Amino acid sequence: MSDSDLISLYSGRILELAADIPHIGRLPEPQGSARRRSPVCGSMVTVDLSLSGGRVADFAQDVKACALGQASASIMGRALLGRSRAEIEGARDALKAMLTAEGPVPAPPFEGYEVLIPARDYRNRHASILLALEAAADAFAEAEAR
Repeated sequence: MSDSDLISLYSGRILELAADIPHIGRLPEPQGSARRRSPVCGSMVTVDLSLSGGRVADFAQDVKACALGQASASIMGRALLGRSRAEIEGARDALKAMLTAEGPVPAPPFEGYEVLIPARDYRNRHASILLALEAAADAFAEAEAR
C-alpha cells in the first residue's frame, strides 16, 4: 500500500469516527454478549446488549481495533438502538457485500458505512470492519436464545 493509498483510506471522516465511538464499555448484566476477533490484525470487538420487544434496548461495546474497525464500531453505535435482529443481520450482510462484491451501502440507519467504501480494495481490512456488526448479531442471537 502506497502512502497516497493510506492517506485516502484513512480519511479525516474515518479518523473522526474512530475517535468518537458511542456506547463504549460493558453492560453490567447483558442478556447477550459476543466477542469477535480478526485473525488478520488482532482487532477485537465485544458487544453486550439487552432486548425489549425483539429490539435492542441497551448496548455497550468494548473496541480494541484499528482505525477502520473503530470507525465501523462508531457507525454501528449510532444506529444499533431500537434495531431488530433482522435489521442487524441485514446491515452486516450488506456491509460485507459492499466491501467484497461492490454492493450498495447498507440501508438506513446504517448508511454511514458509505465512508468505508475506499476499503473495498484492501481485503485485509474487511474482517476488522465487519467485527462490530458480527458481534452485535451474535450477541442478539444469544439474547434471544436465553
